[in-house]
Amino acid sequence: MLPIALAAGVICGGVVFAYFIAIDRLRAAAANGGSMAQAPRQPFVKQLESFMRPVSRLPAGQAIQLRQKLSQAGNPASLTPAGFHAFRLSLGALLAIVGLGLGLIVPLSLPDFVAAPLVGALFAALGYFLPLLWLEQRISARRREIQRSLAEATDLLTLVVESGMSLDEGLLSITERFHNALGDEIGKVLREIRLGRPRMAALEHMADTAGVRDLHHLVESIVQSDQMGVPIARLLRVQATEMRRRQRQGAQERAAQASSRMVFPMVGCIFPVLWIVLLGPAVIVLLRSFR
Repeated sequence: MLPIALAAGVICGGVVFAYFIAIDRLRAAAANGGSMAQAPRQPFVKQLESFMRPVSRLPAGQAIQLRQKLSQAGNPASLTPAGFHAFRLSLGALLAIVGLGLGLIVPLSLPDFVAAPLVGALFAALGYFLPLLWLEQRISARRREIQRSLAEATDLLTLVVESGMSLDEGLLSITERFHNALGDEIGKVLREIRLGRPRMAALEHMADTAGVRDLHHLVESIVQSDQMGVPIARLLRVQATEMRRRQRQGAQERAAQASSRMVFPMVGCIFPVLWIVLLGPAVIVLLRSFR
């Protein structure tokens, strides 16, 4: 009876949820003069954020930190800190219901009144922390993408500046050439400059937000050259050469580590199959002789 009661409770909750959504739409239509024509439909994440606004509020410090992480991840799905927190709470609640159902359906060595809350709590914790892991993975992938394209972008910027064009035109050429994370970050810098922010302050903000060491060194060098009056073309050429050297050094280090990393797949996957192929016929013959 308990699984049936749980399913009935979920269905009733869905009906009540749909009822309140319908009431909200009718009120919005009445506010618009009785017309049912709605504005462009909001994305699901925005609707979820507005629905869970009373419980998804964050302290100011946590909201600022979460906003920085979302910016480092490229603002996926235009998420705000409140929307991301609402998504975490919703996923945790959904997986908690799934865990409760599994705890009741799957036979365990524990009583149902102990197994169901325990499995539900584990699934709820998994649903609550899984979006954080996904966000950290997005940040790491975006940093690797910036790192891979930074040397080529620095070469392009050097060529543009050496040809007599300005630094802003060189940054614009990067956004036109690179349609990836680095191009997005440079595009943000150009938009901030058009809005009146100082160029060097916008570049420093980009370097701090991206969290890539080579990009931070490049921006520091550009800022120092602007303050000291050093020709920026010469400095960019030195930085591009240094980045290429670091890239080759990193590739050589990864190549040197490849042999040691191959030991575990060989021992765990290749050698057992090889021993089965080599010793299998002999084992079969011995078993037959014993019989």
